Amino acid sequence: MNRIKKYCLLAISFIASLLILYSCVEPFSPPEINSDEQYLVIDGFLNVGSDSSRINLSHTQNASANEAVLNETGATIIAEEEKGTTFSFIEKGNGTYFLPPQNFSKSSKYRLRVKTKSGKEYLSDYVEVKNTPPIDSVAYRYDPRQQGGVMYVNTHDPSNQTRFYRWKFEETYEYRTAYYSGLELFNKQLIGRRDNINVCWRTLKSGNILLGSTIKLSQDIIKDLPLTTVLVSTNKLYFGYSILVKQYGLTQDAFEYWTSLAKTTEGTGSLFDPLPSQVTGNFKSTTNAKELVFGYFSAAVEQTQRIFIQPGLGSYPTCPMPDSLSIADALKSSPQQVLLNTVGAKQDSVLYSSEFCADCRVQGGTTTKPSFWK
Repeated sequence: MNRIKKYCLLAISFIASLLILYSCVEPFSPPEINSDEQYLVIDGFLNVGSDSSRINLSHTQNASANEAVLNETGATIIAEEEKGTTFSFIEKGNGTYFLPPQNFSKSSKYRLRVKTKSGKEYLSDYVEVKNTPPIDSVAYRYDPRQQGGVMYVNTHDPSNQTRFYRWKFEETYEYRTAYYSGLELFNKQLIGRRDNINVCWRTLKSGNILLGSTIKLSQDIIKDLPLTTVLVSTNKLYFGYSILVKQYGLTQDAFEYWTSLAKTTEGTGSLFDPLPSQVTGNFKSTTNAKELVFGYFSAAVEQTQRIFIQPGLGSYPTCPMPDSLSIADALKSSPQQVLLNTVGAKQDSVLYSSEFCADCRVQGGTTTKPSFWK
């Protein structure tokens, strides 16, 4: 049986600007909204393990709108235990709210209450805590047919109680520029560059929703389930690559929610056709029963595993030959002219190149080496 069918793997690729994945969040933003109404989107996941929980509040916008996503600030967010204990989230800005690790009871049920600064209130259903078995392994294998490295996950639950799974991942890769910049302008003088802007590391969060189920199998075992393929052409596998895989157990209701979302978006491309009530999630407005609100709140233990590989697949970056400036012109150069080094018998000229060719930061990465990097 085809492995993807065997484990009911669902991978739905969304437009990047409409789907933002977070480490402690069940993310959801409707793929197409044809209304000017700005409905609230609640991205919520209660991590009952050893890490923080994170909630993001934003609003939908018309599919044709060019404005930035409107975040909901100044809200009050509380996780409520069925027995009455409450846990208040702390606002961190830009619609993001955090809850530090707590002593949660895994036998209790929890719900999320959100109250906006305008007085509107939203409440999720109570959800049970879903235990998550550890990840057995994350594996890498090169696939010559795809010309890329495939990342696989393996896990099992000996008690056969999990059955429904979700995965996220964060990939980090090292990359370099074609040219090394050894000079910079400082106080209108040429000096040796103080920071190395030739080597960067970039981290990207997964852009797919990955689900798996073993409900039709006799044993609760996930073996070699493909999470992502890293093409050689991206050069991510040349200098070094690391992937952090995050695994969550889902309730059947949560799994069916994501399945319904997949069917709706794949079949129509619109959240409102044909069955919007099945994909809005488990939140309701307590102040206006007719108001739509989007998102799915769940609670589980997060399991993680990271691997680091350095297969050397790809090639060293190349760029056009650098140009040169006189020392006088170099002292008046623009930031877009990245200075490399002096040349000439009298060292009276300066080579320069573009930012893309000599400053790795313009490609989205950071020069700070991650603490986990080998």
